[in-house]
Amino acid sequence: MRVMVIIKANKESEAGVMPSEKLLTDMGKFNEELVNAGIMLDGEGLHPSSKAKRVRFSGGNRIVTDGPFAETRELIAGYWIWKVNSMDEAIEWVKRIPFDPDSVEGDGEVEIRQIFEAEDFGAEFTPELREQEDRVRAQAAKLKEN
Repeated sequence: MRVMVIIKANKESEAGVMPSEKLLTDMGKFNEELVNAGIMLDGEGLHPSSKAKRVRFSGGNRIVTDGPFAETRELIAGYWIWKVNSMDEAIEWVKRIPFDPDSVEGDGEVEIRQIFEAEDFGAEFTPELREQEDRVRAQAAKLKEN
C-alpha cells in the first residue's frame, strides 16, 4: 500500500525559518534509510503559505485567495510518499522522523493517509480509464526525470 505522510506546518515553518544543519543532516540520514528500505517513493518540503494561493470553486466561479493562511494546524510543511506493507509499518517509520526538540515550538505533527490504488475504484475504473491513467503516470514520470 502507498501512503502520504503529511508533515504539518507550525509557526516556524510558516515564518520561513529554515531547519538547522543538524536537522537537515538527521533528515538526510532518515531519508536514506527510507530509500534503502524500499519505502520512500517521493518527498519534498513546501514553502510557507505566504507564497501560496488557494482557489475556491463555487458554482461556475473560481475565487483565488493569496496566502498566508491563518490556521497553521491545517497547513502542510512537507510530505513523503511511502510504499509500506501496512499502516502499522508506516506508523513505526513515522515514529522515527527526526524533529528538532530545540525549535521554538519543539513539537511536530504528522498525518498518514492511504493513497487510493486503481483497484479501490471498482468497476467504474474501466480498462480505458486504466490505460489513460497509465499513460498520464508514464508522462509524469518522464517530466520528473528532467
